Amino acid sequence: MPSHFHLLPLKSPLSFSSHLRPLSLSSLSSLASQSRRPPPPPPLGPPPRRLSVACDARPGGVSMEPPSPDPPASASSAAGATVESVTRDLRDQSLGDKDGKRGLRLEDLNWDHSFVRALPGDPRTDTFPREVLHACYTKVSPSAEVENPQLVAWSDLVAEALDLDPEEFQRPDFPLLFSGAAPLVGALPFAQCYGGHQFGTWAGQLGDGRAITLGEIVNSRSERWELQLKGAGKTPYSRFADGLAVLRSSIREFLCSEAMHSLGIPTTRALCLVTTGKLVARDMFYDGNPKDEPGAIVCRVAPSFLRFGSYQIHASRGKEDLGIVRALADYAIRHHFPHLENMSRSESLSFSTGNDDQTVVDLTSNKYAAWAVDIAERTASLVARWQGVGFTHGVLNTDNMSILGLTIDYGPFGFLDAFDPSYTPNTTDLPGRRYCFANQPDIGLWNIAQFVSTLSSAELINDKEANYAMERYGTKFMDEYQGIMTRKLGLPKYNKQLISKLLSNMAVDKVDYTNFFRALSNIKADLSIPEDELLVPLKAVLLDIGKERKEAWISWMKIYIQELVNSEASDEERKAAMNSVNPKYVLRNYLCQSAIDAAEQGDFGEVRRVLKLMQRPYDDQPGMEKYARLPPAWAYRPGVCMLSCSS
Repeated sequence: MPSHFHLLPLKSPLSFSSHLRPLSLSSLSSLASQSRRPPPPPPLGPPPRRLSVACDARPGGVSMEPPSPDPPASASSAAGATVESVTRDLRDQSLGDKDGKRGLRLEDLNWDHSFVRALPGDPRTDTFPREVLHACYTKVSPSAEVENPQLVAWSDLVAEALDLDPEEFQRPDFPLLFSGAAPLVGALPFAQCYGGHQFGTWAGQLGDGRAITLGEIVNSRSERWELQLKGAGKTPYSRFADGLAVLRSSIREFLCSEAMHSLGIPTTRALCLVTTGKLVARDMFYDGNPKDEPGAIVCRVAPSFLRFGSYQIHASRGKEDLGIVRALADYAIRHHFPHLENMSRSESLSFSTGNDDQTVVDLTSNKYAAWAVDIAERTASLVARWQGVGFTHGVLNTDNMSILGLTIDYGPFGFLDAFDPSYTPNTTDLPGRRYCFANQPDIGLWNIAQFVSTLSSAELINDKEANYAMERYGTKFMDEYQGIMTRKLGLPKYNKQLISKLLSNMAVDKVDYTNFFRALSNIKADLSIPEDELLVPLKAVLLDIGKERKEAWISWMKIYIQELVNSEASDEERKAAMNSVNPKYVLRNYLCQSAIDAAEQGDFGEVRRVLKLMQRPYDDQPGMEKYARLPPAWAYRPGVCMLSCSS
């Protein structure tokens, strides 16, 4: 098997100079066909030209009896109640869910280990670096060295999702449990095996090199949550790395996981972050100058951490392992896409391939095809939402793509400051900018092409179904993105020319992406405003523009106001609607760095303040305005505005 495959440069990116042109399926298929992955996939054939309807799939849960919560403590009688017992009762009533039920202790969480039960595992349990064949996971325990670990930050919102009593965060042994130094009752730790394309080249086996899953928890709402410690020590997939993580990268992942959730963007979550009390050597810039940094471990939470690469690795190993691809697909559908298990035949899930023979394929006849379409649409919706808030992932390798359409693996991510379609936060990506902001929609499709070709090689879907999944990606992305941009501008309907010209102006004048759209809600739908006053509401975001550029903005503003006048919404209604989709606060890299600098000196207060702030990104939050300011000059130094994958 060849060790790697070279791909041609990206063609026809969904650039923001022509950001909403119709998505050509021939262009998409051309891009997708640049992929090469062992074994070579069958040809996908011509793309479909017509479809009757989209497949709108929704995630489901598992059917399982919820655990019984502990009964609240109470006094033996009203007459004999003490101050302490009454206080305890009141406290207990406030800790749990909305029904007043108390949350669970760690020992009482409802663990389930469906992944380990259902799928083949590695017969070995050692951590010696090796190829792990014919297995989806290796049972391995956390092994990071720990000395007086400390709890840096935690998420009450994630605890609520797990039915966990938030008082558990105050346990003296909590840092020990979530650093892996002490075993968690009910856990069954393992590391997952997967592969992937990295920067367009097949990299072979990758796997959880420093993330160890503790197991799955099923809450009282029958929702499945997988808990994973990132930075917990070596696994067979660590290759020659140490399996550890540093406080710097762990703070970034913890904060961004929760910030993205509050922005309304699908994401993995983070329950808590602890220091290990040990130093870890990291060469942050790959320049041969490593330095010691504080070690840390973040507890990541998601319904599943299955990735595109979880399927690719087994398909790459030939016919002998194609059965594992099917088993993994069956597992994912059963536990995370149960709505696809018992579909009934329906015209609403049929499509025409557009070929001369007018072949019609009913997705209800093949759950794997429906599943591929579901994943393609979730991915498209996710990328559209990234574009809407100006988020750049930075490392969109196929091993960093969730089958659930979640943002996963926060490395050198970045939110746009000055609008620049070619922005990449990853120093490793600078030469070709493969993963820059404007390329993300095309990269999402490229990754979907790798995924569906994997399913094709395992004979789960045919060529027509694979092409349909790619077409649905393109259609879903355009529908979602156009809707997002229309709402961001408060328009009554989509206006391609107006939005394209706006983004062009923003790029020329390097306008701050977040602050501009927030300020735009202050524009009044009033055609009588004098020309020299049109830009007054945008004075704080249109900085240092000359006469020529001012005229360009005035010209755009006149058209924009005319569009607003055509809407029946009042200025107040439109402002409220726009502010509900245009955040005031995003996790800019310099905010992360300020929290990191303080935490490395032992002050965790700023991490907790930023977390609290980012939980309400669309609210004004008086007194917190400094967190919405443009980055200071020091924020443009290497390691703040640009990061490597080293963490």
